[in-house]
Amino acid sequence: QVQFAESGGGLVQAGGSLRLSCVASRDSGSTFRVNVFGWYRQAPGKQRELVAQITSDGSTNYLGSVQGRFTLSRDNAKNTVYLQMTSLKPEDTAVYLCFADVFTGIVTRRYWGQGTQVTVSS
Repeated sequence: QVQFAESGGGLVQAGGSLRLSCVASRDSGSTFRVNVFGWYRQAPGKQRELVAQITSDGSTNYLGSVQGRFTLSRDNAKNTVYLQMTSLKPEDTAVYLCFADVFTGIVTRRYWGQGTQVTVSS
């Protein structure tokens, strides 16, 4: 099983910035490889949507509405992904969920964090 430690959410005014972090680990302490790392978000009454993802070689993909405002990066040695969010808008308000596609040595499985709340006031 893979666990996540998410941090960085909170309340910010429109135009402000936040940085989300997500650290993946395993109870057993065994090594594992994260192929794809990223964040989804879910706002009340809306479907979950992919915000950004990054592959192990650093290729990124962003939701159109955050392109140019959000930057995703990762530290493979620390199994950590960062989402730098700038020029935040009220419509960015949502629970942000970290995910990781982990290769366990046999199969690749997707694991989810519990989420961190981001609230942008107007």
